[in-house]
Amino acid sequence: MARLHPLSGFPEWLPQGREVERHLIRTLRRVFTLHGFVEIETRAVEPLGDLLRKGETSKEVYVLRRLQDADRTGYDAKTLGLRFDLTVPLARYVLENAGQLDFPFKRYQIQKVWRGERPQEGRFREFLQADLDVIGLGQLPFHYEVELPLVMAEALTAMGIGGFKVRVNNRKVAEGVYQGIGLGPEQAEVALRWVDKLDKIGPAGVAAGLAGEGLSDEQCQVTLSLAAISGDDPAAVACAVRELAGVAGAGNASLEEGLAELTALLDAGQRRLPGVLTADLKIARGLDYYTGSVYETVWLGQESLGSVCSGGRYDSLATAGSQTYPGVGLSIGVSRLVSRVLALGLLAPSRLSPAAVLVAVVDEPSRAASDTIASQLRARGIPTDVAPVAAKFGKQLKYADRRGIPFVWFPAGGDGLQDQVKDIRSGEQVDAAAATWTPPAADLRVGFVRAGELDH
Repeated sequence: MARLHPLSGFPEWLPQGREVERHLIRTLRRVFTLHGFVEIETRAVEPLGDLLRKGETSKEVYVLRRLQDADRTGYDAKTLGLRFDLTVPLARYVLENAGQLDFPFKRYQIQKVWRGERPQEGRFREFLQADLDVIGLGQLPFHYEVELPLVMAEALTAMGIGGFKVRVNNRKVAEGVYQGIGLGPEQAEVALRWVDKLDKIGPAGVAAGLAGEGLSDEQCQVTLSLAAISGDDPAAVACAVRELAGVAGAGNASLEEGLAELTALLDAGQRRLPGVLTADLKIARGLDYYTGSVYETVWLGQESLGSVCSGGRYDSLATAGSQTYPGVGLSIGVSRLVSRVLALGLLAPSRLSPAAVLVAVVDEPSRAASDTIASQLRARGIPTDVAPVAAKFGKQLKYADRRGIPFVWFPAGGDGLQDQVKDIRSGEQVDAAAATWTPPAADLRVGFVRAGELDH
């Protein structure tokens, strides 16, 4: 057999890890559905030109090419690339199906994406992503900018892996201040991109970058001072921004509109999920299509992982002639969460097998009888396995115990005897009939161990 060469950046979880991933996905689907979002799926490939239009470099996009075309050089309109996020496919999906969709269109999507970047902790070349968006037709009310981060925070909290903090900002605030200190639209966009790097390179690095872009010392100082404002109190945040703007002579309508929206978002967060939403004015989101609220989410206690969920308001990601489809959305890196959960042992399935019952086999000639019992239990929705070999019952009990299967079923073997089922945890063994016996609800499905406590 040829020597195996593992590929980095393409996670393949063991069955226990996959069960944890499925649990997170089920939780997301449940919460999203409770809030009226519908699920869609889109194809894995998009035209390369559409993928690059978002600003990603060609080095990060995997190009799809047939083997017989391997010698062909260059790219054209027919070249396809694997999707690197779920936003570009959403824009195309909305444009293609606009006549059949109801707006506002509330959608969620949980699928794989691919990026050709250097693998490292929490970053993969193939990973699972979960997106939540609301798309409007021509306009989209501001209240969706409030709803989206709260729904996402609710979904993350429901996973049972710890607390989360959603850091929020509004790009209109920064743009209003930048306009007031004499930055044009292009310089303002450059400033936002440098501010977005604050956590990585620090204030000195950002200041140097801004100076290199032609900003004056005063403009650099105001930009950094604005980015340093944060807090949970809406009034205090607004006061700090207005004080800075007043000193800089930067008050204007855009600034006031952004502050009104930011404080409304924080007020709603305090009412519905106290302590979860906080203002952080260095959150800029470097992509230029964001136009209002922007969000980044950190996992409390796991801040080294960086943002695990981010997004914002966009007004012109999808357009068709004069018709626009504004939206607001957030994206979760599900694989990033799974990798850290597994590494820290924060969440694990309560048993290795999904089966709640193992039907013992008396001997190989009677295996058909055991299969019949298993079929009866499965028909009633009880996950059931059959012993692989007709070994001594002690060995079959050990087989079930190693896999965490809580019940073992012993066929009677005829002569008017009654089948029996044994709870291998307590040792209790009782008569049972496959047509009527049901395990406790807590044992019917795989549960999860969280921080040493079994939670079904």
